[in-house]
Amino acid sequence: MDFSNAFKICASGFQAQRKKIDVIVNNLANISTTRTPEGGPYKRQVVVFAAEPVTDTFGDILNESLQRVTVDKVTREERSVKLVFDPSHPDADEKGFVAMPDINTITEMSDMIMANRAYEACVTAFDATKNMVLKTMEMGR
Repeated sequence: MDFSNAFKICASGFQAQRKKIDVIVNNLANISTTRTPEGGPYKRQVVVFAAEPVTDTFGDILNESLQRVTVDKVTREERSVKLVFDPSHPDADEKGFVAMPDINTITEMSDMIMANRAYEACVTAFDATKNMVLKTMEMGR
């Protein structure tokens, strides 16, 4: 059995969840950003995952069933802006409204907890695979 595929799948999970956590942290850091280089308020970003076949598999039958996760893209939610009445704000319009990022802290923290648990699941799978490799090597002695 080729254990390298299991390690590749775990590693792709680590990378994908790490990217998701980075995007969530960026969203939380910009929760009050009203000016960006692109103009206007910060827009919430979302990670989009995709499945990708694992190469160098140990059988043609399993070739299609072994998938690893990749970050397909990071998109901006264009509708993630809310108007807040604050006439004293320097970015307020003539009516006193400021375009603010519509980022919900609870949603972001929930997403972060889910990403953290998925990362922990990858760690568990990696450790289980490592233990199988070690036991296999012990049997070969």
